Amino acid sequence: MIKWSTEQQALRDGLAPYLDELNSGHVEQDAAAAFPHDKWKLLADAGLMGLPFEERYGGLGLSLPTTMYVLEGLGEGCRDAGLNFSVCTHLASTGVPLQRFGSDALKERYLPAVCSGSLIAAHAISEPDSGSDALAMRTRARRDGDTWVLDGSKSFVSNGPVAGLFTVYARTSDRPGPLGYTAFLVEHDTPGLTVGAPVAKMGLRTSPLCELFFDGCRVPADRVLGRVGGGYLVMEYVMRWEILLTFVVNAGEMRHRLDRCLAYAKERVQFGRPIGSNQAVSHRIVDLRIGVENSRRWLYDTGERMAAGENVTEDIAIAKLVTSEANVASALAAVQIFGGNGYMAEYGIEKELRNAVAGTIYSGTSETQRNRIAALLGL
Repeated sequence: MIKWSTEQQALRDGLAPYLDELNSGHVEQDAAAAFPHDKWKLLADAGLMGLPFEERYGGLGLSLPTTMYVLEGLGEGCRDAGLNFSVCTHLASTGVPLQRFGSDALKERYLPAVCSGSLIAAHAISEPDSGSDALAMRTRARRDGDTWVLDGSKSFVSNGPVAGLFTVYARTSDRPGPLGYTAFLVEHDTPGLTVGAPVAKMGLRTSPLCELFFDGCRVPADRVLGRVGGGYLVMEYVMRWEILLTFVVNAGEMRHRLDRCLAYAKERVQFGRPIGSNQAVSHRIVDLRIGVENSRRWLYDTGERMAAGENVTEDIAIAKLVTSEANVASALAAVQIFGGNGYMAEYGIEKELRNAVAGTIYSGTSETQRNRIAALLGL
């Protein structure tokens, strides 16, 4: 595991003054399914939105592992998992590919607002009939003079209802394979783009989600990220960052859950003794610890290797599988350890289970990850 420097630890500890305000009313906010604009601004003012981006655009210029370490601290300290998820979506969906693939003009135009958090970002990949099969997308973009015209629709767009900027993937060629897709930056108020109403969902309720509809949506030709036909490369790059950032936050959330379950098992007395003295409970807590440490090792090892330019295709899939499934198991165990209290909304445990389930679905389902690993094994 990485040995963190005092500077890296100080960056992570810098979140501490904001945690009381971030956690205020988190159960009620989840029940209302309301995006916390005030808390978003709080994190933006703390510099969180600029973690991995160049200083000349208002970012902090941090490495991938350091960015992950700070975000793990966010997961450990902030109980609003929807807000945490929206932050990671913002960073990975648009900021990351903009810095890597964007022209100088696009960076100058959008990265400062991404770093400051004044512009909330989202990406539009999935479609109603494609799900994890991104290459089955039907949304089309055709060149017309100095613009691209987009037609089609997107679903499951996290941050969509509050976003000012979308990274949209569309088919630009009929050729088979990954070279027929292109990534575009599309502003919220672009004519021909309709942003759907927020869609109710099981968990991560404070991170709003919607559909997007494109009907003759004209996007300037200079809003292409990377090159025409290079959208799949952009998407693959984004997915790797999204998995590492989002699931290291989950690792932080799991760490907090472990600490909470451990404290509860020591103080909760039944039949004349703490429930932690029961082997059934103590073994559950041991499994929570193993899940946290196993997840962290996969995530940080993969992050280090990716930052070093190594091929981490299989590692990313394994890290996502290990962490997402450990997170669900951890949350389910926490409900059981807390018993009836864990089932009640006021304790905030039941919403952690609802939130965790999403991780086995977004960024490629568990089944998709297993298929990818099997293919890499030659099966």
